[in-house]
Amino acid sequence: MLRNIDKMYEAYKTPNFSIRWCNVKRYVLKRILIAIPTFIGITILVFGLCYTASGSPLELLLNNQNISEAEVLRQAEKLGLNQPVYMQYLLWMKNFLSGNLGISYRTSGEVLPMIMNALWPTVLLTLSAVLVACIISFPLGIQSACHQNGAWDNVSSVFSFLSTSTPSFFLALVFLYLFSVQLGILPIGGMYDTGKSTSILSLLRHLIMPATVLGSTMVGSLIQYTRSSMLEVMREDYVRTAYSKGLRNRVVIFKHVLRNSLIPVATYLGMEIPMLIGGAVVTEQVFSWPGLGNLMLKSISARDYPVIMGVTIVTAIAVLVFNLLTDLFYGVLDPRIRYN
Repeated sequence: MLRNIDKMYEAYKTPNFSIRWCNVKRYVLKRILIAIPTFIGITILVFGLCYTASGSPLELLLNNQNISEAEVLRQAEKLGLNQPVYMQYLLWMKNFLSGNLGISYRTSGEVLPMIMNALWPTVLLTLSAVLVACIISFPLGIQSACHQNGAWDNVSSVFSFLSTSTPSFFLALVFLYLFSVQLGILPIGGMYDTGKSTSILSLLRHLIMPATVLGSTMVGSLIQYTRSSMLEVMREDYVRTAYSKGLRNRVVIFKHVLRNSLIPVATYLGMEIPMLIGGAVVTEQVFSWPGLGNLMLKSISARDYPVIMGVTIVTAIAVLVFNLLTDLFYGVLDPRIRYN
């Protein structure tokens, strides 16, 4: 009896946040274990697609008339391209587990430094695009929900339709023509001014157009997610209770309605952010932004399989990590969610 009382007392002394943190750690560990076979499956699929596609890195050597056939065979043996596909994959996986992503066929340099140099510009562009999309979408979505079927709702619907239906490359060309060619207030491309110091002001000037163009692909969907989720929450009983208690409209909207409406929005952002990291190819190409998309396009053209696999790994890890962070963020938005 006394032993049971001691156990109950110890359980009572244990803070709730400690129990919750233990559940979170177990949940994260479980998700990581589940993600391992998914990650391996992605690498197998991409590796197989690379080596079943038409063309090979040796074609660049074969097109050079000064390269003999013996040199081509020597290069194939050096790169391991004369081995079966499964042996090449096992060798690549062995190198990957040891922290080596291989050597680029195109530049003969290590793949990992190439990807790390291109990762920072892509992450900066992606986060800036998400920030631009949120700044534009949240006010329009909130106003659209608060004034349903009114003028704000119509304006938001039209803006959402235009944002969703306009291709990013077309919007990029329009921005270049207006702000670079006609007005001359923004640079055409690159990340910094050529021949000048790499200042923050120069970075921001080069970042405005690509971030706005990339963020515009999310604006339409983000407006609709915010609007529909808020309209659903506004019909709940606790919202009417808050109004009946005499709370101001702004307090009810931002403290009660908006916070409880963010779970679908967080789900959309958690799925969209890693897609932007891997899908910014067109934007980076138009604005000559030195990111992963630009690197991926050059590698595909040169059949540079190690770099293609490296970029794919970064994108896959980003998808898995952001999905996990989204699930954890649910607990912040809604305390009723448990991870046990």
